[in-house]
Amino acid sequence: MTTEPHSSGSPYTSYAAIGDSFTEGLNDPGADGHFRGWADRVAERLAALRPDFRYANLAVRGRLLDQIVEQQVPAAIELKPDLVSLCAGGNDLLRPGADPDRMAKTLARAVRDLRGAGADVVLFTGVDPRDTPLMRQVRGRCAVFYLHVRSIADLYGCHLVDQWSMQALRDWRAWSEDRLHMNAEGHRFVAAKVCEVLGVPSQDDWRHIWPPREQVDRRAKLREDRLWVREHLLPWVGRRLRGTSSGDTVTPKRPGLEPYA
Repeated sequence: MTTEPHSSGSPYTSYAAIGDSFTEGLNDPGADGHFRGWADRVAERLAALRPDFRYANLAVRGRLLDQIVEQQVPAAIELKPDLVSLCAGGNDLLRPGADPDRMAKTLARAVRDLRGAGADVVLFTGVDPRDTPLMRQVRGRCAVFYLHVRSIADLYGCHLVDQWSMQALRDWRAWSEDRLHMNAEGHRFVAAKVCEVLGVPSQDDWRHIWPPREQVDRRAKLREDRLWVREHLLPWVGRRLRGTSSGDTVTPKRPGLEPYA
């Protein structure tokens, strides 16, 4: 199903975003104590085009693909939105033994259910992890999974946001200090890409070209790396060993479809 454009410029009166920390909006601070993120930014654009627009964000940081499919997909279907964005699997791919083929089958079932409920669906490939220390080792399985995502989008008639091609996200200036989550600039670029895919006007350009970077002193870079290991990598590894998640006590920031002001 493809929704026809409305005379106001947007075909969508309602949008539900589901996923993990990426869709929740870490680390793009909002004005109300919650994170903002690319999904909120897209909702702002859609709300500007439709006075009757409503928005829900069910994403929770740390969620695995199976958890998103079991918990968030049925909740999104129950809301009956016109548009659903689904980005999941990044947390799975970081874990030893992750099977991108099995993950793709799980994702395909979720997309089939969402499309069967009448929603337009937006899917995402991830960013090429070649420059990311923690994810570089799993680049092969990431590539396999994201090729599956492209195939699923084609099979079920979904919109596809290809972050692998977004060169602006290959620069560390688009990422926060933890090197796993985008900062406000990164989320702004992704929102611009989503808007382009949806045919929605945006004031930003995801093809941003960064100015040349200043040379960083090698000793300063080593200090930054040690600080990152102590403050971000070791706590992340500790949570994996304990079987806990940063989202264990977190609830969705917008569990129901509501007007977006």
